[in-house]
Amino acid sequence: MQWLLVFVVQYLFICISKQSVFQKRQCIFQVTHPKNYRYTAGGNVSGSVQICENTLCCVGIYLISDGQPKVDTLACDMVETFCPDATCKAHQSLKNRFIRCVCSTDLCNSNITWNPEAELPPYVPSYSTAGTMKTALVVILPVVCFIILATKWRSFRKEKEKDLQSSCHDYSIQPLCSCQTNTSENYITDIDLQQAVGQGHFATVFQGKYKGSVVAVKIYPAAWRQTFTKEKEIYELPLMKHNGIAQFIGTGQKPEDNSWFIVLQHADYGSLYSFLCKHTTTWMQSLKLCQSLSQGLSYLHSDLRSNDVHKPPVAHRDLSSSNVLVKADGTCALCDFGCSTVLRSCSGHRLWQHQTKNMKGHDLFGTLHYMSPEILEGSVNLSSNSYLMHGDVYALSLVLWEIWMRCSDLFEGGIAPQHLLPYELELEANVTLERLIFYVSEMDKRPSIPESWERRPQGSLLKELLTDCWDRDADARLTAPCVVDRLSPFSLM
Repeated sequence: MQWLLVFVVQYLFICISKQSVFQKRQCIFQVTHPKNYRYTAGGNVSGSVQICENTLCCVGIYLISDGQPKVDTLACDMVETFCPDATCKAHQSLKNRFIRCVCSTDLCNSNITWNPEAELPPYVPSYSTAGTMKTALVVILPVVCFIILATKWRSFRKEKEKDLQSSCHDYSIQPLCSCQTNTSENYITDIDLQQAVGQGHFATVFQGKYKGSVVAVKIYPAAWRQTFTKEKEIYELPLMKHNGIAQFIGTGQKPEDNSWFIVLQHADYGSLYSFLCKHTTTWMQSLKLCQSLSQGLSYLHSDLRSNDVHKPPVAHRDLSSSNVLVKADGTCALCDFGCSTVLRSCSGHRLWQHQTKNMKGHDLFGTLHYMSPEILEGSVNLSSNSYLMHGDVYALSLVLWEIWMRCSDLFEGGIAPQHLLPYELELEANVTLERLIFYVSEMDKRPSIPESWERRPQGSLLKELLTDCWDRDADARLTAPCVVDRLSPFSLM
C-alpha cells in the first residue's frame, strides 16, 4: 500500500512537470498603452511573441474606432480562464467601446473574428477546468504525503499513548497584552427607540434617545448575533476613542425579540453617501471631510500602547461612503465594523466576514464598487496583514474621489455633477463583478478625473494623490498616515 502511494505521488509530480514544460502557450504580444505593460508579467516576451507562464489562454482586446477594431492589447491572459475556442471570437465589453476574445491555440490572438452587424454576446470570464485541476493536484499531494506519514507513525503512537496521557497537564494561556475592557460598563437597558433611518445588510439603524440625548441605535436580529459581537469587539478595543471614529456609547439586548443593538453618537447629516447626494461643497468643506476621514482611517490602522493597554491595528475592510458618517461640524467618522479584522490581537483571533466570491472562488469582503484589483482577482496573500490595509487605502481613494466630485470649486461655473458611486460613470448602473474585473483589473482603469481639475491650483496634486492611492501594485500605494500628510498642504490652496 505504501509503495502504491509513493507511485501515485511520483505520477502526480510527472503530470505537473509535463504540463508546465510541454503545454506553455505562445501568444502574440502587443500593447498600445504604457499601463498595459503589466501584461509582461504573464510570461517571457521575445519580439512580438509571449510564452505564457500561468495560463493556456491568449487574450485580445480591441478598441472600436470609426467602426473598426484597433489593437489595444494582445498578450497571454493574466489569470487562468476558460477558453475553449481555437480562434479569437469577439465578445462585447464596456459600453460597446471594446471587444475582447480569448482563445486556446498558439498565436490565435493575432486575428479576431468579428461581424460589426451581429449582436455580440457579453464577455463573462469563467475559471477554467485546467486551473481547477492544478488546484486539486496541489491539494491532493499533501494529503497523500500525510497518509504515508500517518501510517508510519500509527504504531508508534499506539505504543506511547498511555505514557502521553499520563504526562498531559492543563495549562492556562496568559494574555500577552491588556486588550480587555469592562463591557458591563457599556451595557444599556433604558433606550427609547424612535423612527428607522437606515437599513443595511445585517442591521437596521434607528434614531433613539438615551439619557436625554439623540443617539443612533443599530439593531441586529437575534440570528445575526455573531456579526453584532464582531462589531461590538471592535468598538470596545482600548484606545478606540477618536474624532474620526463614530463615538461608541454601549450595547444591549431587546428582551421582546432577543435582538441585539449598538448605540452610537448621532450624526446630524447621516452617511457620507446621503450627504453627497443632497449637498455640494466648497473647497474647504470638502477638504475638511477628506482630512477627517483620512485621519480616522490612519488611527484605525495604528498600533498603540498606553499604560499597559494595547490597541492593535484594525483593517476596516468595507470602507465606502455608506459606512462613513458626517457630523454636525462637517467632519467624517468611520462606522460599520462588522467586516473589520483585528490584525494583531491578544488572543490571536481574527474577525472575518464573508460576502461574495471572485471568479477564482476566493472570498471577497466589502462593497463591490470599492474592492481593490487584488481582491477582485483573488491574487492576495490571505495570511498577510498588510494587504488588508492596502485594500482600505484603495477604497479610501475612491471615497476621496466621491467627495471631490461634489466640490463646486473644482468645476467650471461652480456646478458639480450629480453624485455617482465609483465606476457608475464608466460602467453605468450595471456594475457587476465580471465587468469590474475586466475594467479595473485587466484594463487597469480608474474613475475619470475631470479636465477642469487640471486647471485648478490643487488639480495636479489631487490627481497625484488619487493615483498613488489606487495604484494597481498594492505595495506601491500610500499608507493612511501618508495620505494625512499629503492632504496637509491643501489647506493653504
